[in-house]
Amino acid sequence: MTAVLTRPDDESVRPDPVEALRPPTDREVTLLGRGMPTDRLRGWVVTIVLTVIGGIVRLQNLGVPTDKGSPVFDEKHYVPQAWQMLRNGGYEDNYGYELVVHPPLAKQLIAIGEWLFGYNGWGWRIMPALAGTLMVLLTIRIARRLTRSTLLGGIAGILVISDGVLHLQSRMGMLDIFIALFVLAAFACLLVDRDQVRTRLATAVREGWVNESVWGPKLGFRWWRFATGLMIGLTFGVKWSALYYIVAFGLLCVGFDVAARRAAGVERPWLGTIRRDVLPALWAILLIPFLMYLSAYWAWFASETATDRHYTEIKDIAPGFWSWVPASLRSLGDYSANVLHFHETLVTPKDNPHPWESKPWTWPMGLRPMLYSYDGEVTGCGESRCVSATMLIGTPAMWWLAIPMLGWSVWRSFFRADWRYAAVLVGYLGGYVFWFTNIDRQMYFFYATPLAAFLVLGLTLCLGQILGSARRGFERRGTGLLVVSLYVGLVVANFAWLWPILNGVAITTGQWEAERWLPSWR
Repeated sequence: MTAVLTRPDDESVRPDPVEALRPPTDREVTLLGRGMPTDRLRGWVVTIVLTVIGGIVRLQNLGVPTDKGSPVFDEKHYVPQAWQMLRNGGYEDNYGYELVVHPPLAKQLIAIGEWLFGYNGWGWRIMPALAGTLMVLLTIRIARRLTRSTLLGGIAGILVISDGVLHLQSRMGMLDIFIALFVLAAFACLLVDRDQVRTRLATAVREGWVNESVWGPKLGFRWWRFATGLMIGLTFGVKWSALYYIVAFGLLCVGFDVAARRAAGVERPWLGTIRRDVLPALWAILLIPFLMYLSAYWAWFASETATDRHYTEIKDIAPGFWSWVPASLRSLGDYSANVLHFHETLVTPKDNPHPWESKPWTWPMGLRPMLYSYDGEVTGCGESRCVSATMLIGTPAMWWLAIPMLGWSVWRSFFRADWRYAAVLVGYLGGYVFWFTNIDRQMYFFYATPLAAFLVLGLTLCLGQILGSARRGFERRGTGLLVVSLYVGLVVANFAWLWPILNGVAITTGQWEAERWLPSWR
């Protein structure tokens, strides 16, 4: 996705061959920073190998556990709705099951798996497993771009494979793994857009016309920013929490643009960004997701019997000022208002709270996990009584470092102007801080699923600093490599220890007790 950079007067620019050989200026060096690694083949080999490993780990024994052949935990909401969609051609219509409180996209994706494999564990979990596998690929490529290191990209891949949250969510017929995937894809597109913008500005600096306007040059159509909007739109088609990322990534995009124009020596970088970039950014990151959200309801609009499809007519709601809006859109609006009311009133009963509810201040360290299934009547562990359970637990070797990672990221962002930490921090907080706006609402640890990949990226940046540059000498590099290797080994070992309760393996009651380290895990 490239575009030809032109002068503000739209005349084509043909670089002088002699000028092209001139050493880059300080501004060009600042804009371009350290180049991407040149080992492209090795980078893709590492990416593909680790993605295949991640896929095998996600897919093994995917159909287990079930509740006597039926879904477990919140799969019981989305799996039957996906089956309805498969029967109806893309929409839910069971008015006796009026718990259709999320947009349809993720359920349509789950329905594809049910079409392929039937109404069973493999059918309703295959698409989440593929989503979790794609997250391995994206995390490796993002980490490689952030660190300019294939080694650190591979380390990020190992960490994301070894995270308990992403592993189990990839093996559940639920919605949150799709949010995590599309948010991560949007973040990846935004990073490529940043690099592309800086490359275009470096061209303007080299050719001497970056300051022909006090606002700086126009940058042409930014395809990767457009792709960012598409990915946020897919997130919006899964859950409304995408609204948080519209705000977070919109601000991050503006911040990237201001920093790029300032580095290019633009006289008025803030005003230049407002004049040249903000309106196109609003179009890409606000309007496109809204249009994508509407398009997710394509089957709903095309139907006559979908849930609340003719809500305004059935309830005889006077359109009033909105009479100019088509009845189908007004029905979707009223339907959405009902959904909003459901979420606003989904509060924790003070006399009967859910036993596995958790509040957002417990999420960074995973202090209150989530029990998805439990069966104390299984066999196969070598003793008379065995337990098979699945529990959503973030691998402690990573999640217990979340607070130090966030603190270090804040320090690097504000006192070292390290844009990489700032970007990861925005991605993490974009899926976290907004949950504090309504503390009385029922909340659960699986809402933190989108945080996991950004936790991995933040830890990878920290590991990169521990590893150190190869230019710092053999002893320093060797010590850093030893520390990083020991840590990665600890994460893998921790993941292996949790494996039985992430996969529903039959274990003894003694091992079941040993797997739950903290009192809050019980």
